[in-house]
Amino acid sequence: MDELKGIDGSFNGRHFDREIIVLCVRWYLRYKLSFRDLTEMMAERGLALAHTTIMRWVKHFTPEFVKRWNRLALAVGQSWRVDETYVRIRGKWAYLYRAVDRAGKTVDFRLSARRDVAAAKAFLAKAIGTQGRAPGTITLGDYTASHRAVREMKIDGLLPRHTRVRSSKYLNNVIEQDHRHIKSRVNVMLGFKRFRNAVVTISGIELMHRIRKAQFDLTAAHLKDTSAPSIWRTVLSGH
Repeated sequence: MDELKGIDGSFNGRHFDREIIVLCVRWYLRYKLSFRDLTEMMAERGLALAHTTIMRWVKHFTPEFVKRWNRLALAVGQSWRVDETYVRIRGKWAYLYRAVDRAGKTVDFRLSARRDVAAAKAFLAKAIGTQGRAPGTITLGDYTASHRAVREMKIDGLLPRHTRVRSSKYLNNVIEQDHRHIKSRVNVMLGFKRFRNAVVTISGIELMHRIRKAQFDLTAAHLKDTSAPSIWRTVLSGH
């Protein structure tokens, strides 16, 4: 918890109010808006912003926003649907590994330059670390490398031997539908220039999607005002 104190310091030296910065980052990650769209929208509020300023805010603040929201994350189910989709970076395809539980709640994601056994293992290890426990069941698509990754992780003791593995196109419809929410936002960005920027931005898009799916416990905040700005103010303050 100590490492999350003092977020106000992150806003020191900025020429714009904290609420404006949070609003621009939040709207960029949530809606199909370009940086230039946001500059025009802020101009209607009497604020002169360069689109590159908002771009820097997204890169700088998104990791901290994700960290603070994750403190309130609810546990997901133990039946995971695992699949990968595609994202374009510098004109080349990268692979976005994702998992949801049977109810469609996001388990985790990982962006990889490759689609192979090592990438599948890295994703599953990250997801287990994020959730703090291994799944009871993993449903995979037909991609051979993912099945091999699970087998090898069981042999190496990184995944319990009793974890069930299934291959079902029907059962994986849940995650294939869920991909669409992420891809619809990413696709209008027309590709990323750098891998690191893609990771940061996608983490923010995934965060906004998890918020929409009510994957966070806000009961301890005792919110009187449930508007989005008030909720974000409370979460970021750490109260």
